[in-house]
Amino acid sequence: MAEFHITLPTRGDRHRGDWHPDSHRPFHASVTDPRATGSFDHLAQVGRAAELAAFTGAVAPFDPEGEESLVVAAALLRQTRWLRLRAEFHPGIATPVYAAKISASLQRFSGDRLDWGLAVDLDPAVARAQGDFHEGADRYARAAEFLTVAKGVWREPGYTYRGRFYEVLAGGFDAPLAGRDFPRVHLSGTSPAALELSALHGDVHVFERGDDLEAGIAALPGLAYAIRLPVLAREDDEEAWADAARLGGFTGLVGSYEQVAEEIRAYAGRGVTIFQLDASPYIEETYRLGEHLLPLLAKEGAHVR
Repeated sequence: MAEFHITLPTRGDRHRGDWHPDSHRPFHASVTDPRATGSFDHLAQVGRAAELAAFTGAVAPFDPEGEESLVVAAALLRQTRWLRLRAEFHPGIATPVYAAKISASLQRFSGDRLDWGLAVDLDPAVARAQGDFHEGADRYARAAEFLTVAKGVWREPGYTYRGRFYEVLAGGFDAPLAGRDFPRVHLSGTSPAALELSALHGDVHVFERGDDLEAGIAALPGLAYAIRLPVLAREDDEEAWADAARLGGFTGLVGSYEQVAEEIRAYAGRGVTIFQLDASPYIEETYRLGEHLLPLLAKEGAHVR
């Protein structure tokens, strides 16, 4: 059964033009609670749109210049009833024990709707700006230990581990943190190191459009496969390409709803079951895709409500 996830605008939605992180406009005097407006209200609207439009989930991407993904995921998990939230982060943000504890609480509060997406192979300049100076093979070795430890303290009382990057002595969770589902782990990349990490620790491997899908799937038997697809779908092909030209520089699936659905069906025929759709402006496009695209795919067993 296919799942459809929408990407969240953690850096703002400039195509919509109503909010982005570097706008610090003062609130109108009538606004007595500034929490009701601004960036998180915008993200909450996208989350509500995704749930109303029958998407399975939403992705808070790792973006050094955007909102923190775990914070966004936490907020939307509490504001939605059914939506899965994938928080993408890199292993250097915290110890695996602390990341696991945060996630155990989020699973308790949300009914086990949190997924993890690990961003492992960062640009070295981006990594250093995050306080992370590991490079090359060490990044994948550290990620493997991170996931080993996180799963260990989650599942084993009195867990002890000693590795190159982490040490834990008699760790593990008791009630009320114990007993929840560990987040599904989404990993990506097509290098041998990335595929090895996914084979060891992944539940879902995420491909980009243009990756060698057949080779990746052949290297990772038994996993679920996802693909990230920028999408611009309209009533007909001419309207879609006109809007793509207006937006400028758009690269992804462009066409009528039926044409885009047909391309998604082709990916499904190759083994992909999770589709991460990128579409902007986010609120409007989420509703549009939910109204016109997902019903075409629901006829064939897609996980849409």
